Amino acid sequence: MHINIAWQDVDTVLLDMDGTLLDLAFDNYFWQKLVPETWGAKNGVTPQEAMEYMRQQYHDVQHTLNWYCLDYWSEQLGLDICAMTTEMGPRAVLREDTIPFLEALKASGKQRILLTNAHPHNLAVKLEHTGLDAHLDLLLSTHTFGYPKEDQRLWHAVAEATGLKAERTLLLMTAKRFSMLPRNLVFVTASA
Repeated sequence: MHINIAWQDVDTVLLDMDGTLLDLAFDNYFWQKLVPETWGAKNGVTPQEAMEYMRQQYHDVQHTLNWYCLDYWSEQLGLDICAMTTEMGPRAVLREDTIPFLEALKASGKQRILLTNAHPHNLAVKLEHTGLDAHLDLLLSTHTFGYPKEDQRLWHAVAEATGLKAERTLLLMTAKRFSMLPRNLVFVTASA
């Protein structure tokens, strides 16, 4: 699929991290396998029971900041999610087209801003293992603002903090819900 973008009208590119710049294998393994298995073993339940429990837990906080919050999950599950994230850090890898794309944006004078729902610890671990931060102009975690991308208040807070203009900003992310996006913001989605 080819999408025509009026690059001359774009000053800033907001980029999602997981699934857009990084391979989703880390998160898929971590949240769909490691966390349920670890919680299940700790609580003496079968893997299937653990997965069913976790699905319900995930569903209960979907589209909220808690969905992404390692502190929340540590408290809810009685697991050290930050330590588990650190241990799994080497699994975080860039998509193969990430660096060439980010370098092309730089060469064309576009501001490259990472805007992620990732918890600051999760972000730090992934940056440590991928070096992604060396290819970006600004890194923002929605936790800093207190709202996830699914909340319209975030977009106002980001615009105020960065001075970006929605009509001159391109958002690249893997999103299945588009109602969360601000009006006038041009966006393109990538399938994970």
